[in-house]
Amino acid sequence: MARVTETKPAPFTITKKELIDRIAEKTGEKRVVVKKIVQSVLDEVVNDLGEGKRLEFRDFGVFEVRERKARTAQNPKTLERVEVPSKWSVRFKAGRLMRLATEQLGEKLSTGKPAPAKADAQVAAFTEAKPASKRAAGATRG
Repeated sequence: MARVTETKPAPFTITKKELIDRIAEKTGEKRVVVKKIVQSVLDEVVNDLGEGKRLEFRDFGVFEVRERKARTAQNPKTLERVEVPSKWSVRFKAGRLMRLATEQLGEKLSTGKPAPAKADAQVAAFTEAKPASKRAAGATRG
């Protein structure tokens, strides 16, 4: 039985350089400062995952290292059985805002019309300045 696949748009890749440029423009910081910060964040993510730590970024998602079990696969050309050893890989599970954004993309692609901006409004509400926590307020009373 043949599989029916949806047609997807050509992928549009954002490079680290483009991301740095956008953040620098949005924040008003110098590009070299933003580049150091972004690279530091990426280095820490790689280091922590390399130590087997789980990284959770609320509403964005969770990165974790998991072992993929050994299995027997089949070479599709020769139909020969091949043993595939176990290996470790990084798994990403999307958080709430990430899921909303991808659902919007799916609605936009399937209907050809922009989806309601649910994620945009929630992202804006999430990134607004939040009141200081009680602990931070207590620490400043001194």
